[in-house]
Amino acid sequence: MGRDDSPFRRELETRGISRRDFVGFCAGMAALLGLPRSAIGKIANALETKPKPTVIWLEFQDCAGNTESFLRASKPTAAEVILDLLSIDYHETIMAAAGTRAEAALNDTIKNKKGAYIVVIEGSIPTGAGGAYCTIGGRSALQIAEEACRDALAVVAVGTCAAFGGLPAASPNPTGALSVQEAVPGIKTLINLPACPVNAENLTALITYFLTFNRWPAVDRLGRPLFAYGKSIHDACERRSHFDAGQYVEAWGDAAHREGACLYKMGCKGPVTFQNCPNIGWNGNTNWPVGCGHPCLGCAEPQFWDRMTPFYRHLSGIPGFDDATGIDKVGLYATAAVGAAFAAHTLVHIGKRAVEKRRDAARPAEPIKPTPAPAAPTTEKDDPS
Repeated sequence: MGRDDSPFRRELETRGISRRDFVGFCAGMAALLGLPRSAIGKIANALETKPKPTVIWLEFQDCAGNTESFLRASKPTAAEVILDLLSIDYHETIMAAAGTRAEAALNDTIKNKKGAYIVVIEGSIPTGAGGAYCTIGGRSALQIAEEACRDALAVVAVGTCAAFGGLPAASPNPTGALSVQEAVPGIKTLINLPACPVNAENLTALITYFLTFNRWPAVDRLGRPLFAYGKSIHDACERRSHFDAGQYVEAWGDAAHREGACLYKMGCKGPVTFQNCPNIGWNGNTNWPVGCGHPCLGCAEPQFWDRMTPFYRHLSGIPGFDDATGIDKVGLYATAAVGAAFAAHTLVHIGKRAVEKRRDAARPAEPIKPTPAPAAPTTEKDDPS
């Protein structure tokens, strides 16, 4: 790792962040990214020595929920990210400048740092009525996005509205809202971080990965980083064992609900939603929706407002079962599967024992060697001397 007397370390200490805290943050980022412990030093060195990436944060058809999530980041705090890891040259919600001065900062960054800035877009982009549904400084959201994304090093769509259209694009979509990818096709590097809102730790980990390796992490077919969206919520859910055992919550507040049973019958979309909520939680890993007894709504998936509703009604089928399979049969299937697994294990064990017995029976018997007679004990009377 870098020197303890480096300007970066001194700056952290000025803000009350010890070396132990910094190393802990690097270790947490390595774990979140699925990297070995050997990467901790590399991450620390990159954060200490690499130039701060310049960020333009654009807000369009949104509720500012992703900005609120970012401001409540705990590892590190938003202030630490802004001051230490990033150089946010434009963010209309948190920047001090306003009006023409704010727009001047945006235009100067686009003009003077071509190919060297990252664009973060929050909210969908409306295209109806010539873009009149969202204008800033006399320009439409679409015009601003096209100009900013043209020479960007990368574009990060934070939140489901930016990544997939979200609520504004839900049927009937009166404003013609589109995702960033749909509204501005041809972006060279586009990373989607869907959720409603984005988990700030995933955004921090994404930037950390880029600073450490000078490249972006692998993504799935929807442009989502695999470290955060590579597994379904169902895979890591703390209630998964109850699902496998066919133990479900039947009504809010019932005994099964209080004991932490599976929320699938109450509308949980965890089996078809991909995100790392069970692993990193929210608000400093204080909790997450399923952990506090609320079903997953599938907010990290495309068109979740249309595809996942009604939110409190279970899906008609689950992966591996026919769509017509009712949830009441799932427990029977799961229980039968568990019983079959134990039975199969027992049969395999019995089969192995039978094979061993047949092999021992077929093996020719070894001749029995005669046991030599024990020597007679020697006494003083027998001593010839």
